[in-house]
Amino acid sequence: MTRRHLSATPSRRTVVKAAAATAVAGSVLAATGARAADGPAFLHGVASGDPLPDGILLWTRVTPAPDAVPGSGLGADTPVAWEIAEDRDFTRIAARGTAVARAASDHTVKADVRGLRPATAYWFRFSAGSTVLSPVGRTRTAPAAGAAVPGIRFGVVSCANWEAGWFSPYRHLAARADLDAVLHLGDYIYEYASGSYPTQDTVVRPHAPLHETRTLADYRLRHATYKTDTDLQALHAAHPVIAIWDDHEFANDAWSGGAENHTPGTEGSWAARVAAAKQAYFEWMPVRASTEGTVYRRLSFGGLAELHLLDLRSFRSEQASIGNGAVDDPERSITGRAQLDWLKAGLTASDARWKLVGTSVMISPVAFGALPAHLLAPLAELLGLPGEGLAVNVDQWDGYTDDRKELISHLRDHAVTDTVFLTGDIHMAWANDVPVRAATYPLSASAATEFVVTSVTSDNLDDILRAAPGTVSAVAATAVRAANRHVKWIDMDSHGYGVLDVTAERSQMDYYVVSDKTSREATASWVRSYRTRSGTQRIERADAPVR
Repeated sequence: MTRRHLSATPSRRTVVKAAAATAVAGSVLAATGARAADGPAFLHGVASGDPLPDGILLWTRVTPAPDAVPGSGLGADTPVAWEIAEDRDFTRIAARGTAVARAASDHTVKADVRGLRPATAYWFRFSAGSTVLSPVGRTRTAPAAGAAVPGIRFGVVSCANWEAGWFSPYRHLAARADLDAVLHLGDYIYEYASGSYPTQDTVVRPHAPLHETRTLADYRLRHATYKTDTDLQALHAAHPVIAIWDDHEFANDAWSGGAENHTPGTEGSWAARVAAAKQAYFEWMPVRASTEGTVYRRLSFGGLAELHLLDLRSFRSEQASIGNGAVDDPERSITGRAQLDWLKAGLTASDARWKLVGTSVMISPVAFGALPAHLLAPLAELLGLPGEGLAVNVDQWDGYTDDRKELISHLRDHAVTDTVFLTGDIHMAWANDVPVRAATYPLSASAATEFVVTSVTSDNLDDILRAAPGTVSAVAATAVRAANRHVKWIDMDSHGYGVLDVTAERSQMDYYVVSDKTSREATASWVRSYRTRSGTQRIERADAPVR
C-alpha cells in the first residue's frame, strides 16, 4: 500500500488558540503526580462532554483517602465545589455549584451545567476542602440551534486497548486547539484479563484488575486505570468528549442476551454483568445517563450538523453463524425496533445540512471471500470470527441486513441527503460509499458515505501477523477493494485517529497515524484525506488535510 506522509501541522484556529491548549496539557501533567495523603485528591483528571448550546456536562473523581481506591467502596462522602469561567484565571465566573462525591457512585462527580452561552469556550475546575484544587479543563458549548456555522471540527477515535500500547493519539488530539469536540466511537476500555488479548508476550502495560472484568468493582477499577493515563487525561481536559460504547465496555461481541466472552455457568448472569458495566460507564464517563440505560441520543451543532449517536449492543439479536442465511432474517435486529424508528424519524426531520451518524460498527457491506486463503485466518482473528470460510463480519451491519436495507431505503425514499456514518471497531481505516445495491455499484446509487477510523492501540492485521506494515496487508486490501467497489480506501496497518472537518460544502476526514503504538513518544503524521461533497453521497480523495 502506497502512503503519503506529511507531518501533523497546526490547522486553522490552532495558532490563535495554541496557548490555551498548552496551558491545559500543562495543568493536567502537573497534577497527575499528586497522590492522596491525609486529604482528598483528584487523581483521575477532569472531563467534559455532551455539549449543548447552553450547557455542558462536567466530570471528575475524588479520592478522599489513600484506601478509597476505585471499586473499593471505601472512603467518606466528600463535598465538592465546581466552577466554570470564561477565562483560565477564573476572574469571569459563568456558573458555580456544589455536589457530593459519594462512595455509592465510586466518588465520581457530574455537574450538568446550563445557562451558558452558545459556541463559547469555557474553563472549569473542581475543589474539595479549602485548598485542594483539581486540574483545570477547557471545554466548549455547541452553536445555537439553527445558527449559521462556518465549520465544525471533531477528533474521532476508537478502540484503545491499555495493554496493547500507549495512548499517544489522545496526546496529539489534546495538543490541537481547533477541535469543537472529540467523538469516541467505542471500546474506550477492554474487559479482558491481562495477557489474554492480544497475548502475554505483547503486553505493554498490565491491566488492573489483572483478571477479566465481571463485577461492578472490576469495571470501576478498569475505568479508573484508563483514566490514570496522562494522555487520556490531557484529552479530556482539552476538549469535550462525545462517547458511545461498543462491545468491550461489556464483553467481546456483546448482544442483548449475552456475549462471546461470557459464560453464564461460571461467570454469573449476563444481566448482572451488563448492569455493573453500565453503572460504571455512566459513573466514569462524561456522558448523560438516560433513564433507559442507553447511549443513543442526538446532539446538534447549529444548522450545519446533527449528530445521531447509536447504541448497537443493548438491543441487538445474537450474532448469526456464518453461512446459514440468518443474516437476512427480518426478525433479527442490530438496533432494536424503537431505536431504528428513532433514527429514521430523526434523519427525516433534521433541518441540519449534514446528518452525522455515530455507529460503533461498520454499515457498509463488505465481502471477504476474495481474500487469499493464507489471509483468511488472521483477518478472521482480527474480526473475532471463525477462520474457515470467512465471508462477512456478522458482528457488523452485515450480520443484520434487514435493518440496513430498511435504513438505506428510508434515506433513498425520503430524499435524506448528506448522511455520513462515522465508525470505529474494526481496527482499520476505511473510506466507503454506502451503496443502495452493492452488487450493481457504481451503476446503482450511493445512499450515504462512511468514514471508519483505525484503532488507538488495538491490534490490526500487521500486529497479528508480526509483519512489516504494508507487506501482507497490501494483498488483502487490494482483494477487498476488488470485491467491494464502493470501498475507496483501506489502511489495515496503522494506529491513530481522524479529524472530521464539516462545512456547508463538504465533510472531510483527515486520517492521521502514529509512528509506534508501543512508544510513549510516538509522533503523528497525516496519511490520507477523503471527503464527500454536499448532495453527492459519494466519497472522493482530497489532496491534503484541512488547515
